[in-house]
Amino acid sequence: MDTYIGVMSGTSLDGIDLVAARFDNQRTHVLHQQIVPFPSHLKDMLIHLSQGQSVTLDEIGSIDHFLGLTYANAINAFLIKNNLKSEDIYAIGCHGQTVFHKPTGPMPFTLQLGDPNIIAINTNITTVADFRRKDMALGGQGAPLVPAFHQAVLADNAVSRVVLNIGGIANISALIPGQPVLGFDTGPGNMLMDTWIKSHRGQEYDENGDWAATGTPIPSLLLKMLSDPYFTQCPPKSTGRERFHQGWLLSYLNDHPINSASEDIQATLLALTVQSIANEVIKFPKGEVLVCGGGARNQALMRSLQEALPFWKVLKTDERGINADSMEALAFAWLAKQTLNGKPGNLPEVTGARRLCRLGAVYYPD
Repeated sequence: MDTYIGVMSGTSLDGIDLVAARFDNQRTHVLHQQIVPFPSHLKDMLIHLSQGQSVTLDEIGSIDHFLGLTYANAINAFLIKNNLKSEDIYAIGCHGQTVFHKPTGPMPFTLQLGDPNIIAINTNITTVADFRRKDMALGGQGAPLVPAFHQAVLADNAVSRVVLNIGGIANISALIPGQPVLGFDTGPGNMLMDTWIKSHRGQEYDENGDWAATGTPIPSLLLKMLSDPYFTQCPPKSTGRERFHQGWLLSYLNDHPINSASEDIQATLLALTVQSIANEVIKFPKGEVLVCGGGARNQALMRSLQEALPFWKVLKTDERGINADSMEALAFAWLAKQTLNGKPGNLPEVTGARRLCRLGAVYYPD
């Protein structure tokens, strides 16, 4: 079996997820995995870019180059750490860093940075990237793209499963026996909670949800935030930091005068993530919710999800054989395999594309 490397850095911007894996029909064999933190200055630049603020072409080009080098260096260090050589790897699947995603309107587009030419040249490994835009050219949202992988490795003919990825944004894949796969972004995952704790306590994230657990959700503020039109928009739909950013949160706080402790705001943001997810999950036949992504490590969030979904069994994907931290990186390793094998990677019923298609562009080192 060929070995692939998957590379993913999501909207949470907590780092670069790397995984080396092999795929055998419905079986996934994870060989190695690692998370590499972003350099702090690169993270700051990416947050600035992805909130829709004005930037120059020079800034975009410089970050594209620097991020490509950062990915390549991370991959090379990953190879050395795990006693692998470039010739041991058939291909890299790299999603790139999304800095803007606008899938609707007269001129829809999506922008992922991290030059794959630089990755291919510096690692000497064939690299597959630019996964979203083919689907968008066919009228789709270009996201989420992981439901096809979820279907391949986690679908069960006897059990209803909703695979829930909680990164910066939360998205679900509904794997219901006898029904087409459905999947879409439900709204904020960790993003707003990370933003709030960073601005008030200087921490990158709320470990285990401990700070949120000290607060009390504010019902009126939660209801107001849930009135955002995105939450009632019918799928296919996808979103990102360009919508649910710090300015979005502050607009609701400014329009909703309150005298609350900062931990109560954090608790409300956790409740927003939970409720926006639960409102979608309950539309499907009850079964299992399999959680992956950084949110799976947030114990307060996991407890709240189980409370909001009492008739569902809320589990980490680890309990069904796939590490919660490596799911998305695995998905893009698998999508690279699909591309190079001439097979489709999208699901039109998920993205809204006119047809199945092979995703991505291939970048060779020679």
